[in-house]
This record gives sequence, C-alpha cells and structure tokens, in this order.
Amino acid sequence: MKKLLKPLLFLTLAAFIATSALAAEGGNPRKGKHLYKKSCKSCHGSGGEGGEVTPMTKTQAQWDRIFKKKKHDEEAWKKLSEQDLKDIQQFLFDHAADSPQPQTCG
Repeated sequence: MKKLLKPLLFLTLAAFIATSALAAEGGNPRKGKHLYKKSCKSCHGSGGEGGEVTPMTKTQAQWDRIFKKKKHDEEAWKKLSEQDLKDIQQFLFDHAADSPQPQTCG
C-alpha cells in the first residue's frame, strides 16, 4: 500500500500543477462570469445564433486552445480588452466539464 501512495501522490500533484498552468494568467473568474453573461450569452445563450455554449461545453484544455488560437469571430472579440478575454477564459476554464466545479452559466 505504501508503495502505491508515493506515485499516486506524485501523479495527483503533477496533474494539479499542469492544469493550473493552463489557465489564463491574471484572469479573474468572477469578472469573467459577469462579462460572459454581458457579452457572450446574446449569441451563445439558449437559441442564440452561435449555439448554446456554457463552461461545461468544453474541457479545460479545449477552452485554452480556443483562446490561445483565438478561434472565435474576430469582430466579437475586438469589442473586449485583453484583460476581459483573460477574465472570460479563466471563468470558462475554472468551470469546464473536467474541472472540480463544472457549471453552466445560469
């Protein structure tokens, strides 16, 4: 049992560090939630032209790739500052499908 404990602890710690490093550095998830509701839900809410998107729609890695590669309508993101985008990314990342606290954007 003790032989399994060390590797398990190491893997858990490594996974935590790896996922923590992926999130937007300097993003504020509370502001991000507000900004998402204000700026994104008109297109990404129920019945919106961009299809319904919530934090749980994607995994943490998927959200990071979207923001890293800027895979979104350019015009919509031009209206937001870099800090706004970091805040939204942090909110989506923190509540993604594979996060400890997955949620919709109710």
